[in-house]
Amino acid sequence: MPLPYSDIVMDHFRNPRNVGRIDNPDAKAIEGSPACGDMVAVYLKVDPDSHRITEVSFESYGCASNIATASIITEMAKGKTLEEAKALTWKQISKMLGGLPAVKVHCSVLAIDSLRAAVENYEERHGLVKERKPTTVEVVRRRLKRVMNPMVGLDLVRTRLVRDITVADGRVQVALSLCSDHQFAVNIREEIMEKIEPLWDVHEVTVQFDERALSELPVVQ
Repeated sequence: MPLPYSDIVMDHFRNPRNVGRIDNPDAKAIEGSPACGDMVAVYLKVDPDSHRITEVSFESYGCASNIATASIITEMAKGKTLEEAKALTWKQISKMLGGLPAVKVHCSVLAIDSLRAAVENYEERHGLVKERKPTTVEVVRRRLKRVMNPMVGLDLVRTRLVRDITVADGRVQVALSLCSDHQFAVNIREEIMEKIEPLWDVHEVTVQFDERALSELPVVQ
C-alpha cells in the first residue's frame, strides 16, 4: 500500500530544488548510509562577513521523503545566518512539507543533521566554534564513523577498517587495515582529512596504510 505522501512532498521528490554539488564549497557534510537506506550530502557557500548562507545544495540517496526533506531544507536554509540555520528543526521541515508518514520522520531528522553538520564544518574551518573541547581519540573515532567504506556503504569503524588512532600535541594519526594501492585508498584518505583537519586544536593529520593488508576492504557480515 502506497504511503500517504502530501502533494508538497511529491513535488519536491519529482522536482527537487538545489540538487548537485557546489564547486569549491565553503563547507560540506555527509550523514547517513546507503546500507541503512538513506544518505544526504549538503554543500554550502557562506558570506564571510554576514555569515549568511548564499548558496546551498544537496545530493541524496534514498526514498521519496529523503529527497523531499533534503530539497526543502536547502530552500529553508538559503539566506539564513549560520545560527538561524542551526536553529531549524525536523518539525519545521515536516510542517513545510504538509506532514510526513510516521515511518518517514527519520528522513527529516537526517536532513537537519546534514545541514547542521555542514554548518559545523564551516564554523570549524573558520574559527567560529564557541565551545572548544580538546580533540581526543574518542572525538576522532566519532568523526571516522561518518566516513564510509565505499564497498559496503557502512562506516570505517563499523567495518573494522580503523586499526589504531593516536592523538598527541595537535597531531592525529589514523592507521588503517588497508593497503595504499587499493582503488579507494585515496578517496578514503581525503574523507578522513576532511573530517579531522577542521578540528580547532589539530595541526597535522596523517593516514597510515598497512601494506600487509589484503587488497579487499573488510565487510561486516
